[in-house]
Amino acid sequence: MAVDDDCKLKFLELKAKRTYRFIVFKIEEKQKQVVVEKLGEPSDSYENFTASLPADECRYAVYDFDFVTDENCQKSKIIFIAWSPDTSKVRSKMIYASSKDRFKRELDGIQVELQATDPTEMGLDVMRSRSN
Repeated sequence: MAVDDDCKLKFLELKAKRTYRFIVFKIEEKQKQVVVEKLGEPSDSYENFTASLPADECRYAVYDFDFVTDENCQKSKIIFIAWSPDTSKVRSKMIYASSKDRFKRELDGIQVELQATDPTEMGLDVMRSRSN
């Protein structure tokens, strides 16, 4: 599975310049490559992010998660999410699962990885507990 250069460029912008709150990626099966599907503005909320993930299709996503530690320090972690809802097609789940590690290697700087089959598995509380 190839990775479109735009995926890496947008990820670097999120990481270095914080240009985006999140990026949603999809696999274009016909072109056999991962492409950027949606970019979230820095002002977008977590709800905007979850609304941009289709209920019955797999996606990869990167979310720039801001949080405050127990010591009251403002921190940020880049979270990679493999979105694979139970209602998605088996073939799609297999393609996303088999391409995930290679795609993730292209995005240098991911700090936390989540596998989610429904929104509760990537809630803000889950992100916070995985980020500490």
